[in-house]
Amino acid sequence: MRVLFKHIDIPDIDRLEVYRREGGYKALEKVVREMTPEQVIETVTASGLRGRGGAGFPTGRKWSFIPKDSTLRKYLCCNADESEPGTFKDRELMLRNPHQLLEGIAIACRAIGAERAFIYVRGEYTEPANKLKRALNEAVEQGMLGKRIFGSDFSVEIDIVRGAGAYICGEETALLNSLEGQRGEPRLRPPFPAVKGLYESPTVVNNVETLSNVPHIILNGAEWFASIGTAKSTGTKIFSVSGCVNNPGNYELPMGVSARELIFEHAGGVRGGGHVKAFIPGGSSTPMLTAKHLDVALDFESVAEAGSMLGSAGFMVLSENVCIVRAVLNMARFYAHESCGKCTPCREGTRWMVNMLESIEAGGGRPDHIARLVDVANNINGRSFCALGDASAQPVLSSIKHFREEYEEHIAQRRCPYPSWSFSY
Repeated sequence: MRVLFKHIDIPDIDRLEVYRREGGYKALEKVVREMTPEQVIETVTASGLRGRGGAGFPTGRKWSFIPKDSTLRKYLCCNADESEPGTFKDRELMLRNPHQLLEGIAIACRAIGAERAFIYVRGEYTEPANKLKRALNEAVEQGMLGKRIFGSDFSVEIDIVRGAGAYICGEETALLNSLEGQRGEPRLRPPFPAVKGLYESPTVVNNVETLSNVPHIILNGAEWFASIGTAKSTGTKIFSVSGCVNNPGNYELPMGVSARELIFEHAGGVRGGGHVKAFIPGGSSTPMLTAKHLDVALDFESVAEAGSMLGSAGFMVLSENVCIVRAVLNMARFYAHESCGKCTPCREGTRWMVNMLESIEAGGGRPDHIARLVDVANNINGRSFCALGDASAQPVLSSIKHFREEYEEHIAQRRCPYPSWSFSY
């Protein structure tokens, strides 16, 4: 991973001694000794940091929504339930530099007036969770975290909670329900978590990558962070590149880098010397784009203008060998399996899409299947209780928009025209 903030390839950077030698916890000490909570929020706001979990909402603004006059206990929840297909950046951040995340969490707690934080870790992430636990114990023993941090009156208790492998718990209100021991289902909003979140108290939910940026912003200043990237999408972004490329992996680059540069200069180009047929810029829940979009800048605004979303930057590359129908079927099966079943459009619609896609791929598709797929997807999109329904519709709608002829070819030939060994995605 190319890292602009803190070189995670430094040997043993996950150990407190090494992390402190590299400047670790200096930002937290500065916040505790020299800054008011309001100044911390102002600094993060001025930096332009936006959420790195998918929505891209301004972080400082999110923190400012916490009521100042509330007598209720305030909470911070770190969303480490990284389940979006194609995304694996948070896993590496927790594995390689856990203290960076813990420091960011403590700073965020100081900013919003919270003394209790939870890290909700994806159930399958056993090793990252263990690394976090070891780092947390080290930091508490040395007075970096826990009671009276750096001898001040500020204390923060951090709990690491393991999820049970449910994609829906990446949605922030479903995550809060799971933390409370309830079924992992989304809540109706408003009220929003900032007003009525965990245990019906003011709560901020931030992503791992978002919080990992915070110590560097405090140490280096808002102007430094804002000088990287674009005017509206500041800083760097970690792109998790997978699919038909020679060098899949995590690449941290300034916001605004082109898809072409990411694929060909950093990810080593298309596997086997082939051509880009399509790419999905923000994880499987975002609409796919085509080779004509290779020069689109990868920032929140430009990707949206091109017809997709940057999301979590789970960047999946599909070559000319990929069967689009088969790839979309794989994604549709995932969303049908992960639907929590709370609302009818998502619960029923995801299954209908899988059934029709299976028929088309197996050679049993009918000419009216394409129109029916679009109709079902449109009746899920924007009509579901949470964004999972919208996510399930995007691969279907975008693939038909850009590759309708491939669906028609499947139906006309009554078979999949691609060999069974071709890459699915």
